[in-house]
Amino acid sequence: MNRTTSNIQSEIRRLCAERDICILAHSYQSHAITEVADFVGDSFALSVKAAKAPNKTLIMCGVRFMAETAKILSPDKTVYLAAPEAGCPMAEQMSRDYILSVKQAHPDHAVVAYVNTTAELKTIADVCVTSSSAVKIVKSLEAKKILFIPDCNLGSYVAAQCPEKEVLLLQGGCPIHASVTAEEAAAAKAAHPGAKLLVHPECIPGVVAQADVVGSTKDILDYAHASDEKEFIIGTELSIVEHLQFDCPDKRFYPLSSKLICANMKLTTLIDLYNCVLGAGGEEIVLDDDTMRDARRCIDAMIALG
Repeated sequence: MNRTTSNIQSEIRRLCAERDICILAHSYQSHAITEVADFVGDSFALSVKAAKAPNKTLIMCGVRFMAETAKILSPDKTVYLAAPEAGCPMAEQMSRDYILSVKQAHPDHAVVAYVNTTAELKTIADVCVTSSSAVKIVKSLEAKKILFIPDCNLGSYVAAQCPEKEVLLLQGGCPIHASVTAEEAAAAKAAHPGAKLLVHPECIPGVVAQADVVGSTKDILDYAHASDEKEFIIGTELSIVEHLQFDCPDKRFYPLSSKLICANMKLTTLIDLYNCVLGAGGEEIVLDDDTMRDARRCIDAMIALG
């Protein structure tokens, strides 16, 4: 086979139809991968769509915690991570034992876990949240005291929107989003004075404070698609700039910072996906029944609340 991008994509589609495979691609994946995926979106939205898909095999083009979440919501399906090395520094930076020790010191705090956490960490959380649902869910909790893990920047944003709550934050978060400085945000706005600044709440408070729109990856994409404005500074992973350039050729999109590149998301290539579909690559995600049951509780609580 002539290994061009389009030929590989055609072969992936053919094999998926033949082998009953559903491809899930996070929005931070390359355009070559999102073009061939059955579902593209944020991590939790992908897992929900996958659970409703009729296919018995799921392939996640993203990072490990996303594949774990897909497995938790689809325990009877076979789930693969296309690039086994693709982890998430934020999801992996806090251990279950560490958070148990914090819980012991603060027993009156409800544990709110960002979806960007390992399955193991979700087993001890009271509720899970996404970047788009975090404020709504924290507001709706009966508990007045909240332990928000792991992202202190998203947690800071939530705390500012929920002044009636006492939010305990730990030092953690996305090193990519957190690397962008307030000075960079100011410089980008000065360079593009007519552009709206759209940022992810994983950015530091000094960046968030300068934004016109703060929201999840999906929120940013939806706003840019629907807005009558013609210029936007995008304060999240650089792949979103590329996707928006394809989707909205009549608009201009500028990266907030050249540092907004997630190396783990970039580990998955179209050939990795092709090899996984062939059965010659990827890693099957295997979780024990207790972990899936206990981790599912905080996800079910999130669905019920938001």
